[in-house]
Amino acid sequence: MAAAHEARSSGDAGGRPRRRVVVFPLPFQGHINPMLQLADALHDRGLAVTVLHTGFNAPDPTCRPEFRFVPVPDGVPGEVATSGDVIGILDAMNAAMEAEDSAALQGVLASVIADDEQPPVACIVFDSNLLAVPRAAAAVGLKTLVLRTASAACFGCFLAYPMLHRKGYLPPQESNMYMPVKELPPLRVRDLFYSSWSDQNKMSNLLARAIEAVNNSSGLVINTFDALEPAELEKIRKEFCVPVVLAPGPLHKLSSKSTGSSLLNEDCDCIKWLDKQPPKSVLYVSFGSLASLNANEFLEVAWGLTNSGHSFLWVVRPDLVRGLDNPGFPNGFEAAVEGRGKVIRWAPQQEVLAHSAVGGFWTHNGWNSTLESISERIPMICRPQFADQMMNTRYVEKTWGVGFELEGELKRGKIEKATRKLMEEREGDEMRERAKELKNKVGDSLRVGGSSQIAIDKLVKHILSLSL
Repeated sequence: MAAAHEARSSGDAGGRPRRRVVVFPLPFQGHINPMLQLADALHDRGLAVTVLHTGFNAPDPTCRPEFRFVPVPDGVPGEVATSGDVIGILDAMNAAMEAEDSAALQGVLASVIADDEQPPVACIVFDSNLLAVPRAAAAVGLKTLVLRTASAACFGCFLAYPMLHRKGYLPPQESNMYMPVKELPPLRVRDLFYSSWSDQNKMSNLLARAIEAVNNSSGLVINTFDALEPAELEKIRKEFCVPVVLAPGPLHKLSSKSTGSSLLNEDCDCIKWLDKQPPKSVLYVSFGSLASLNANEFLEVAWGLTNSGHSFLWVVRPDLVRGLDNPGFPNGFEAAVEGRGKVIRWAPQQEVLAHSAVGGFWTHNGWNSTLESISERIPMICRPQFADQMMNTRYVEKTWGVGFELEGELKRGKIEKATRKLMEEREGDEMRERAKELKNKVGDSLRVGGSSQIAIDKLVKHILSLSL
């Protein structure tokens, strides 16, 4: 196998790693997962791995004892960390790491490089939103690679951000929300990466510097695969002059682990419940680690699922409902869904989506969830909220045809209708067939000689060429 070949070529005669890669994920679930999955794939091919991590949302090192975990001071004030403002948290984190009187990150990198008990460091792979990394890495002579954890289309939107402002698409106006962005088909204004509640100057600066980080790096890795986003990847490869632009995704399929990076405790008992359900009968409902509902929306979802008559597995995080901890269910809900509805705090999502009982996924369309659903031929009800979720939804519906958006105010009747459309009507069956075709493309990319296997093998060789 290609992986075994790379593992031998990356180690010495005794099988020990000859080189080490440092990885530094952005401390949010949707970024930690793909970074550690990439690290798994590199480790499987013979590279030692050191993981840098912040105190904010620190991963559990016991889940990957084969890696070395090193903390980095992040300087995020407590009130900012609990605010839920992702852009604000990023801004505070980057400001603290880049402060003139703080060389903490540079010092950590220097100590990692100087660790004689580990193989020599070849490079650092970092999330491009961590703006302090390029300067700190340059100061210690360390080459950088950037991992983009969202789609190629999302990065293409980043590249177009100045144009979108210049041509008046952004900031969006209520009157033009459904206007097509002819430069970025199939997107409309409402699908663009935009957050109305974040500081726009901070966001513009973050995007510009994220692109600068890629331009100044030794290569770009995107968690996608060539057959899924061919035009978007081609455009990025033409616009950037970096040595390599590689698409080895879906990274969760390259990793030898299915669990081990969740920030929340997974309820694995739900698999036993799924084992008792008929094939393709269960709607899996999860809005990810950050998306949320207001109290009224939560009640409408509860009754919509109840009234649909379909079995469901619903992930209800303690913080899912804004302003409430551990939200309560409406009177009569539990009795009405007994035997066909199960509610859990967090799911082993990859295992759930791969289960034969699951026939549909109601999702917020974060990129990890979208890729995981595509990989298991599961069609989607899409309810995006922010960041790249809107454009992911647009691609799911209009480009790949494996789901549809649930727009407007959440009402139980609308939810009931959408559930039945996906789970029992002809349109849902057609989406399921198209999802099967996409799953086959995922399989092709992961075979020996497939595009993703070629990409990860190229990445290992490139990393070895960057050694200090």
